[in-house]
This record gives sequence, structure tokens and C-alpha cells, in this order.
Amino acid sequence: MKNFSFLAAIILSCSILFSSCGASDTVKGGGIGAGAGGALGAGIGAIIGGGKGAAWGAGIGAVVGGSAGAIIGNKMEKQKKELEQINGAQVEAINDGQAIKVTFESGILFATNSSTLNSTSQNALSNFATSLKNNPDTDVQIYGHTDSTGSDAINNPLSEKRAQAVYNFLASKGINGTRMVSQGFGSTQPVADNSTTTGRSQNRRVEIYILPNEKMIQDAQQGK
Repeated sequence: MKNFSFLAAIILSCSILFSSCGASDTVKGGGIGAGAGGALGAGIGAIIGGGKGAAWGAGIGAVVGGSAGAIIGNKMEKQKKELEQINGAQVEAINDGQAIKVTFESGILFATNSSTLNSTSQNALSNFATSLKNNPDTDVQIYGHTDSTGSDAINNPLSEKRAQAVYNFLASKGINGTRMVSQGFGSTQPVADNSTTTGRSQNRRVEIYILPNEKMIQDAQQGK
């Protein structure tokens, strides 16, 4: 599993922040978020999360302001449309359209109580990997979740293994591991009512966040 270290997060946050000092006044218009809000937010999130990746930074942090933000938003919208063609993928824009959240229900990817990807999911994730290759200037955060059925002793490692399985598959398709982090949250982050069958189904999921990396932010600041 690729994890951000405390020191790396500090270096990343500081380097992105200082790189924004040369931006135009238009780009600086959004304050700290104008230069590198999204990436800085993820870096700080890694620190807060105890160095366990950017889980705390997913979708967190000021959005990039001004014309640079518009450039990033356009790039993300293009990729979002690509991803919407993947069967079983629920795709939504987050952070004012400057990042993407993709959710796969675990039933689409795995058999019950298994962390082995089924054949249908491998096809979907192959298409996902193609989109990532076509859009290389992003970071990818992969998070596994379970419902509340069973104990933490079962749910926590299962969610970890499922997130790692997606990470490993994408890496096998040529996605550089330095772009990705994976982490499991067990049943701690439900999105629906665990007392219902439908709710538990929604809580059993793998979420993938696609965020602009430092290069995309810097290119956007330069009008690229």
C-alpha cells in the first residue's frame, strides 16, 4: 500500500504553497486556494490522518480559484464523461468540479466476504485504468468500506484488502503506484442506514477519488 508519510506531506504542502507565489493576481484571487488548495488540503489531510495516506484529504481543501480553477474543472469534466461510460461506476464531481469521486458497489467488484476481483469488475477497472492513462496528471485515492454486519476484526481487514485489490489491479494495468494510495475504513463511514438491506448494500463499496496533482495545478496557473 502506498502511504504518505508525515514528512512527505509537509514537503508536498510547502512546495505547492510556495510554487503558487509566482501566480498572477487573477489566479491568486481565491487566497490560499487559488494556488494549490486541493493538493494542499490533501497534504494537510495526510498529516491529520497520522500519515495513513490522504484519506482525510479526500474532497477536502480549498478549491483552486480564478482562471486556473476553470482550466482544472474543464479537464476533470472531460474525464468525468469518460468514466460515466463504465458499467457499474457511479461518477460525480466534487470540490466545485475540480475532482471526481467514483463509487463501485462491492457487489459489483467482489463476491460476498471476498477480496478477489470478479471477471466483470476486471473489465470495468480495465476501462478505468485506460481513463487514468489518458489523464496522467492526477492522484488517485482508493478507499474500501463495509456495512456494519460482523465485527471490526472482520470488516477492517476486508475493507483494506478490497481497496488493496483495486490498487494492485490498476498497478498491473500500468498505473504508477506513486499516483495511488489505498486504505480501508471498515464500517466507520456509512452512507446509508445499516438497519436496512438496501442501506447495507450501499455501505459495501469502494470509493475512488481522482484529484489534480501538483503538475496539473501548476500548468493551470500558467494557463495550460
